[in-house]
Order: sequence, then C-alpha cells, then structure tokens
Amino acid sequence: MAELRTDRLLLRRWRDSDLEPWAAMNADPEVREHLGDVLSREQSDASVARFQAEFDRRGYGWWAVEVRETGEFVGFAGLDEVDEEVPFTGVEIGWRLARPAWGKGYATEAALAVLAHGFEALELPEILAVTTAANLRSQAVMRRIGMSRAPEDDFDDPTVPEGPLRPNVLFRIRPSS
Repeated sequence: MAELRTDRLLLRRWRDSDLEPWAAMNADPEVREHLGDVLSREQSDASVARFQAEFDRRGYGWWAVEVRETGEFVGFAGLDEVDEEVPFTGVEIGWRLARPAWGKGYATEAALAVLAHGFEALELPEILAVTTAANLRSQAVMRRIGMSRAPEDDFDDPTVPEGPLRPNVLFRIRPSS
C-alpha cells in the first residue's frame, strides 16, 4: 500500500521535495531532543534512502506525512522492526513531526491510521512503541491511541551512552477483537 489517508493527513512515500524540510527537522535540537544529536544533511538524506529501501523490501515502513489541505510536509509516521539490540522483538510504531506541526493532533491522527494499517492490512498480532522515559509528549500520544505501558518492560537502550536518553519505556497494543 502506497498511501494512508486521514481527514487531514496523507501518509505517502517519500519525494525528493521532502529532503530539505526533513533535513531541517533533523537539524532542529528540539525535534531531536529525545533522539540524540542533530543530523547533517547527508545523514538526513541517507535516512530517507534507508526508509525507501526498507519500505520496498517489506511493504511497510516510514511514510512521509503531509497536510492534505496545503500539501505541506510535516514529518513522518509508520512502522519498523525493532532494533536487534533491544531486549524484545516485534514491530514498532513511531512518528516525528516538525515543531510547527506540534500540538495540532497530527501525531495521534497519523498514529491511528498506522495502527489500523498494521492490524488490518498487515495482520500484526501486536504493535510496540518505544521512547525515552523523559519523552512525555510521545507517551501521551501512545496513551491516546490506546497503548499501555507495563513498567516491568522498561529498559535501558544498550545503543545509547549513559545519560538521559538511555532509560526507555515500552508501550504495547493488540488488535481489538
């Protein structure tokens, strides 16, 4: 499936025109606050190339998110296999938006569309979400879309050095019957 649509958003494959606003997002320290260092333009462009290759290989991945009314690129949302280094396996939902798109409900709207696709089209038995323990905004989205957290699942990300980005929380959701 190439696209997902909501009332206000289009989740679609990446375009060359997305590279510049994506790089600007990845150079914004506030957007990257819970992710680590800002990215160079080359690193940012390389991430899109990876997203596209993974989408082609699996049939799902990270969609670019655009506001339907304006055509403006505002970030990404989608599904990915969890990193091999973490103490669990599965498929993870995620999102990242440019600061001007924060507080408008776009993350929740996009995430609900991604969940529906994951459960209905891909027939996933469970979808996970991971973020730093300090990322309360993302945790609020996780709760709004029906995910729940069991504190015993929290973990220290072994790929991150000691510091505020290492403690992570894990949220889960299963399809409703």
